[in-house]
Amino acid sequence: MTTPPAHIVVVGAGLGGLRTIERLRSGGYPGRITLVGAEAHPPYDRPPLSKQVLDGSWEPERAVLRGLPELAELGMTARLGTRAVGLRGTTVDLDGGDSVTGDAVVLATGAAARRLPGQPDDVVTLRTMDDAVALRHRFGSARSMIIVGAGFIGAEAAWAARRRGMGATVLEALPVPCARVLGPDVGTLAARLFTEAGVDLRCGARIARLKDGRTVELADGSVLSADIVLVGVGAVPDLAWLDGAGSRAAGGLACDERGRAVGLPGVWAVGDAAAWWDPGTGAHRRNEHWTSTVDQATRAACDILGTQPPPATQPYVWSDQFGLKIQVLGRTETADEALPLHGSGLGGGEAKGTVVGYFADGRLTGVVSFGAPAIGMRYRALVAAGADRATVLAQAEQRHQGSGAAQPEPVEAQPR
Repeated sequence: MTTPPAHIVVVGAGLGGLRTIERLRSGGYPGRITLVGAEAHPPYDRPPLSKQVLDGSWEPERAVLRGLPELAELGMTARLGTRAVGLRGTTVDLDGGDSVTGDAVVLATGAAARRLPGQPDDVVTLRTMDDAVALRHRFGSARSMIIVGAGFIGAEAAWAARRRGMGATVLEALPVPCARVLGPDVGTLAARLFTEAGVDLRCGARIARLKDGRTVELADGSVLSADIVLVGVGAVPDLAWLDGAGSRAAGGLACDERGRAVGLPGVWAVGDAAAWWDPGTGAHRRNEHWTSTVDQATRAACDILGTQPPPATQPYVWSDQFGLKIQVLGRTETADEALPLHGSGLGGGEAKGTVVGYFADGRLTGVVSFGAPAIGMRYRALVAAGADRATVLAQAEQRHQGSGAAQPEPVEAQPR
């Protein structure tokens, strides 16, 4: 076991930074910890922002992971409302003009909402607690909303708007929602969720100009107006403050499989801004997933402490939209085939209960489920093992027989 550093500076007071600190303390780390966070809020959970916080079923405080008293219990110094503006070795420069020096630094700065070129300031985004609270407040008087982007954020915002009785128009540049993750067939099923909820979904829509916070001009010359315009087209890693320090890969800060930042001795990185080396694929990967962030925080903390980390977890992300929980387990973007395992959604039937397996070279790489959380997660072991198509289909058949559920309607396998 190596001697741990005397002082650890964690930059980023979100999920990744907090979980890193919690793991350090639970692993017996006795030294000093300083947490630097750009937002004044204590660490909070982001997934509820576009779900329960936005739709009003939760008050914002319920999304807080640890309040100030709970942070104090971790025996650290919290510098919230303070932005990091530079990194010199293991010294972090702060926006107030001072700096904090550690023996090790963990970067967990996450990502910021991506903005479109020329995006006006009154066009809203949804990434932070303040974003969610401000948008929820506007829901009280708005009657219509335009959303650019049909990804998870766009879908969740559209569903929240519809539940408030608002009209919602969603503009998506790709042929179907989440095309890169779901593929064309399952993406078509996802599109049905929008339209069946009364959302005006326009795929293949190209934005010519965002005129202001109420008006969007499309490439075909048409002009759309609403009380609110929201852009939800992904996120950009918060790395500009590093001023080029370290190496970049897959859009993030390149790290080895333990989270050590390439070219930055004494620095680790976790979460949305980090691109960890994946020995299985021989490439760096950046995963904007809650579970991946927690996994990386655990592994980085163990590396700092010189202890054995637990096995890495599989990628997993979920979304609550249109009354269904949609889950993505494993990797779907590398698949060349998608096959229905349960339900009839791909054949035009009800979306709820549909489970789809994704295969690459005949091996299961991922599973997507619509309103079938228990069934979908039963394939976790098969995804981890890279089970062959015959084994997966045989187990799906056994589960149909055991549950008495109807078998999925046959759908011709389509290449991804």
